Amino acid sequence: MKSLIDIHVVLATPADMDVWEDRAEEATDRFNDLLFMLYDRADDNIAVHTLEQMLQKVWEIWHQDPHLLDIDPQDLSDWVDHLLSSWDDAFSDEPEQF
Repeated sequence: MKSLIDIHVVLATPADMDVWEDRAEEATDRFNDLLFMLYDRADDNIAVHTLEQMLQKVWEIWHQDPHLLDIDPQDLSDWVDHLLSSWDDAFSDEPEQF
């Protein structure tokens, strides 16, 4: 249940995005928009662990990606949709449960 996750705890600060130096605030805004997109579009009944893993995946992939500020926001939106629609146990570190 996604309501158990406080998205504000997951958000980046300009200090987290210091690889962009003078564009750190812009990078922070773009990155946080990406996190909010994922959170907002996730099903309300998504397992907490699954959503946590997805948010972690966003951090792993986009946190220091040099293209973050160059990518069109619509393309980032499409990326989030793809992540949500294609998420499976390949991203999970838990053993499969039957």
